[in-house]
Amino acid sequence: MTTNTTIENLKKRIKQLEKENDSLKKNFSLFDTKKPTVKVPKQIQPLFNEASETVKKYFSTFKVDPSTSKIEINGHRYILMRAESLANDFFKNIIKLYADRPLPEAIKIGRNLLFDMAHLIGIEDAKNFHKKMKLKDPIAKLSAGPVHFAYMGWAFVDILEESKPSPDENFYLKYNHPFSFEANSWIKAKEKADFPVCTMNAGYSSGWCEESFGINLTAVEITCRAKGDKNCTFIMAPPNKINSYLEKEAVKYKRVKKYDVPLFFERKKIEEKLNTAVKDKETLLKEVHHRVKNNLQIITSLLRLHAEKENNPQFTELVTESQNRILSMALIHEMLYADTNFSRINLEKYVTSIFEQLRSTYGKNFVKLELDIPKGFSFEINKMIPIGLILNEVISNSFKYAFPKNKGKIFVMIKKKRFNNF
Repeated sequence: MTTNTTIENLKKRIKQLEKENDSLKKNFSLFDTKKPTVKVPKQIQPLFNEASETVKKYFSTFKVDPSTSKIEINGHRYILMRAESLANDFFKNIIKLYADRPLPEAIKIGRNLLFDMAHLIGIEDAKNFHKKMKLKDPIAKLSAGPVHFAYMGWAFVDILEESKPSPDENFYLKYNHPFSFEANSWIKAKEKADFPVCTMNAGYSSGWCEESFGINLTAVEITCRAKGDKNCTFIMAPPNKINSYLEKEAVKYKRVKKYDVPLFFERKKIEEKLNTAVKDKETLLKEVHHRVKNNLQIITSLLRLHAEKENNPQFTELVTESQNRILSMALIHEMLYADTNFSRINLEKYVTSIFEQLRSTYGKNFVKLELDIPKGFSFEINKMIPIGLILNEVISNSFKYAFPKNKGKIFVMIKKKRFNNF
């Protein structure tokens, strides 16, 4: 055989290998797509068969480049995470972090965090997938969800016969997750949970379905393999309807149990309610302050008029002292209204305010105040009225009897130990 013939044969073989390589590339997939990726009732099987092909097409381009730390699917960057870090290991750390709280409260905090995160991821993944695959029909959007779920490694979805996924408030979905990554993580670690652990599965699936149908949805895991149950079973429905379905389940299976229903960003809704309550409190406080201030001014004016009418020095002095006490209480109310903390009043500021009011009352503006009060010394509001009356009496007497002797100065020294009884 000549050299030329050998070269020609090699060229032919190279072309054959290139064709085989191209064929392998077309048929190659990291995913085993011969087995079913979802289980559904027979009447809706055709819809999910179509969805399976759509999702398979989406995941057909899978690229991994560790040199740039990229995993790409259909032009989008993805990340891999160890399942246990979002399952049993996550809760171990949450329980340690909130060791100062009761265990059920710590677990609830962890579950809420996972649910919120997964629900939001489910919404955004659904948006991206629907746009990328040009899905318009709500049923087509929803049916792609369970298949996508399987490809992503979350769980296999087994939709049960009684499900009615209608795009309205009657939406009801009951399903199993036979291979939930969360339950499997606990089982693999040989750790048994006392609560349903598949929180992210519930959050992600309800987020995807919520985005598909445009209605608010939540999901509750009613049985869990990590607890020793046969299945990881979920119910998905609108938040305002789900409790009625859960009650039926409790009666059906003779369970006396109150299910913990996760609500998307429940903490944010609670914060909004608290902010509204604070605003209402501020409005009420402003109104009360206005009325109290007006009433105190009226009482003071009436006392002054009565004193002028009587023309009795002793009565006038008594009225003046009463006015001073009223002003002292008014000052407490003024400081309470101005203080955003609503809990304590600074004693130095309070003494200064009493002095300024009394200096004006006695018409002795040339008198100065010197203070020797521990820095930051303050009292709870409920203790300030008796303290204020004492201080009012002391400073008032200083104006009446002492200031000519100390050359126009009033000196106030307060020691903490003197106020221990308060």
